Amino acid sequence: MSDPVTRFEQGLARVTDAFGPAFAEAHDEQDLRAANARFAGPQGELTALMKTMREVPGDRRRELGKSANAVKQAVAEAFELGLTRLAQAARDAELSAPALDPTLPGRGVRPGRLHAITRVRHELVDIFASLGFDVAEGPEVDLYDYNFDKLGFPPDHPATDMQDTFFVTREEDGEPATSLLRAHTSTVQVREMLRREPPFAIISPGAVYRRDDDATHSPMFFQIEGLLVDQDVSFSELMGVLTLFVKRLLGDDVPVRFRPSYFPFVEPGGEVDVGCTLCRPWADGGAERSAACGVCKGTGWLEVLGCGMVHPVVFENVGYDPEKVTGFAFGMGIDRIAMLRYGVPNIKLLYENDIRFLSGF
Repeated sequence: MSDPVTRFEQGLARVTDAFGPAFAEAHDEQDLRAANARFAGPQGELTALMKTMREVPGDRRRELGKSANAVKQAVAEAFELGLTRLAQAARDAELSAPALDPTLPGRGVRPGRLHAITRVRHELVDIFASLGFDVAEGPEVDLYDYNFDKLGFPPDHPATDMQDTFFVTREEDGEPATSLLRAHTSTVQVREMLRREPPFAIISPGAVYRRDDDATHSPMFFQIEGLLVDQDVSFSELMGVLTLFVKRLLGDDVPVRFRPSYFPFVEPGGEVDVGCTLCRPWADGGAERSAACGVCKGTGWLEVLGCGMVHPVVFENVGYDPEKVTGFAFGMGIDRIAMLRYGVPNIKLLYENDIRFLSGF
């Protein structure tokens, strides 16, 4: 095997012979920069060669180091000349190209539009505002007490686990209070009940956060919840409000059904399903389309919201007398409504910012 001095000299000779032809063969700036990196980059041949200088005998280091620096300077100068050559070639090609016709009409600026979720949010707010609901807002980082305790969640409820919820601070870690990214806009309902006296009706649209991620769920999504508190409020009034809402949103022909379900903060509780707006099973040939529909999974129905009569415990937690007032609440994902409204098969399409998709609305 050759000695360190011979290996160093042979390495300098290889670089000296190779960099000129490599730069000359570069057809564009990207090729030129790649060639420069091959010789002078952090992982380049010259850089690797300089790391072997420690193996060279001390009496030869000064001489070989001077030679290496000269080669390095030559590579840098050739690289700059290559950039100049390519820039000049591009300029010559531009000047020799067919002349620009300044009389050609300009390209029009495409007008912007609101995102599908924003448009649906505005539509939902308009519908409920026409029914007498006020719009209320609250912080996206809120207290555990407002998110769970005051809504009647038991301490061992799955939603209180870190696997389901994004916690920000924890009281047991020495923080003043436990806080989290709100899992629902029900926190706004709590805040409004703590500062208002019945009767009132509110909706609370906004972003919420949960550890869900599939075709119909996103870790961050948008929700709108409603609350009405008064005397002698009945479930039939809740059904009337939500049925009217669905008809105004999706059309009079879309079927609606209510079915019982459990939520900690309502009693009785239910969920509202609407006929799948993608396969439209109530229309001609709908049964066959529904069987192959991946959105409703062949059922012909899509769950859109949960609802129910406000649990007396919730009223007690905010200082209301459940013997004097009653009320109903509901909540739905704005993203889910947007998917129904526009026939979107996967919720991720709403967040990928693909202009080809967004321009279709």
